[in-house]
Amino acid sequence: MTIERTFGIVKPDAVAKNAVGGVVDLVEKTGLKIVGLRLMRLSEPQARAFYAVHKERPFYGDLVRFMTSGPCVVMAIEGENAVARYREVMGPTDSKKAPAGTIRGAYGTDIEKNAVHGSDGPDTAKAELAFFFAGLELA
Repeated sequence: MTIERTFGIVKPDAVAKNAVGGVVDLVEKTGLKIVGLRLMRLSEPQARAFYAVHKERPFYGDLVRFMTSGPCVVMAIEGENAVARYREVMGPTDSKKAPAGTIRGAYGTDIEKNAVHGSDGPDTAKAELAFFFAGLELA
């Protein structure tokens, strides 16, 4: 049994739809535990830094604008194989392809407005958690 932590964001589109509770519910129904939760509005410099891995891609500017368009909720999530389990409950990046029962299937609209973000691996999770929860004690 590997207990690990992962990182998630409820993006501005899902917050605007009042879907935060539904997202948290779906995460918790997988047996994962929310050990940190923070409502915030990303500044442009924060969004640019967080998504710097995509800065050479054509969608980078639109992504930064979208992620700064309204409040989001950042989450620290813990449990057995948390990265893989959270990615599974998120569903595919393109919400139009996401099955029922997934977060993106329930709350996403398309490939950009897809309700949530999740770390793609343990090392990324560690860096993303540090980016948003540095200096804060997680439960």
